[in-house]
Amino acid sequence: MKKTRCEECMYYEFDEDSETYSCIVNLDEDEAQRFMSGDSMRCSYFRFYDEYKMVKKQN
Repeated sequence: MKKTRCEECMYYEFDEDSETYSCIVNLDEDEAQRFMSGDSMRCSYFRFYDEYKMVKKQN
């Protein structure tokens, strides 16, 4: 099984209604198909979620 880094991405959020995690980036059909088929495990929208960086911006 290939491992993704979705859990570390700033776009991977918990949906309280469905009680699941999901990506909030809307992929077009081609990107979604490539990612789901396993042809590409690298997401071009991946951004590392750094909560410390977010806190610095708030101060």
